[in-house]
Amino acid sequence: MLHYRLLAGLLLLSIPILAQQYSNLPAAQRIERLSPPETPLRVVIDTDTYNEIDDQFAVVYALFSPEQLEVEAIYAAPFLNKRSTSAGEGMEKSYEEILRLLERTETSADGFVYRGSRQFLTDYNEPVESDAARDLIERAMSSDKPLYVLTLGAPTNVASAILMEPSIIEKIVVVWLGGKGLNWPFASEFNLQQDVMSSKVMFDSGVPLVQIPTQPVTSHLLLSIPEAEKYLKGQGAIGDYLLEIFSQYPKEVNANEYAWSKVVWDISAIAYAINPDWFQTELRPAPILTNEKTYSFDNRRHLYRVVTHLNRDKIFGDMFRKIEVQVAKGQ
Repeated sequence: MLHYRLLAGLLLLSIPILAQQYSNLPAAQRIERLSPPETPLRVVIDTDTYNEIDDQFAVVYALFSPEQLEVEAIYAAPFLNKRSTSAGEGMEKSYEEILRLLERTETSADGFVYRGSRQFLTDYNEPVESDAARDLIERAMSSDKPLYVLTLGAPTNVASAILMEPSIIEKIVVVWLGGKGLNWPFASEFNLQQDVMSSKVMFDSGVPLVQIPTQPVTSHLLLSIPEAEKYLKGQGAIGDYLLEIFSQYPKEVNANEYAWSKVVWDISAIAYAINPDWFQTELRPAPILTNEKTYSFDNRRHLYRVVTHLNRDKIFGDMFRKIEVQVAKGQ
């Protein structure tokens, strides 16, 4: 008996103590918000755009889908890797990259692009205030129509907005590319591990959440240089730019270019908002993210939606066709 008590105690230590009091969203309303959405949707995009080269595809895909997505704002998210010396510099470089994309798509940045957090959360209960978090709160509260927050990086800006104004849980739906699949031996991947505190807020707050795991889901979104050349070369300033950064990436990461392909993860969140029929999903009790970056489970937890599979060809086909159509309209 003592052995089992000790084991239970150790398990409890690995699970965060939740002090934050979140808005109590009724279960029926959460399930309704987690139902496949009908377009057009109000959306904002939260993106660590300069982290690598897939967010750029996602931003363009969203901007070129006006019939399904009403993109109201884009937020620069923090990141820290070989492309930045700090989370704040990563955010600033993402902000600048967003401006480059808007210039090439002839989209005005005025009142449309916002700087996000300059650091990750260091306390589960303390937000990092930013222009992005404040704008998210204002937009969420401005309408009864749900605001879809397409979250492509560390969810610092989104978690901070929830901590600053918990009632926005009643106004938003978060679609987040982050974490591994629930059956994976560990939860950790780049977006989740960049800001573990914010990732915990995603799972714990009760916000209507659609999680799109990397493995074994978005890892199917592989793109090769020959395919990118076929569909992007000559497709205006934005097509040539996407092809340029994609083609240069193998050298940056010292990849073997023979039969090389790259996962373009972040277009998954945009595609889900455009057409959820391209995805297989499950409603599950939200997992508990432990300090060891694994999942723990309690069937008494609130429900969320997790993606288990996607149709790679439908997603890439839709994106490439829209780039071709939008570029042709501008010529």
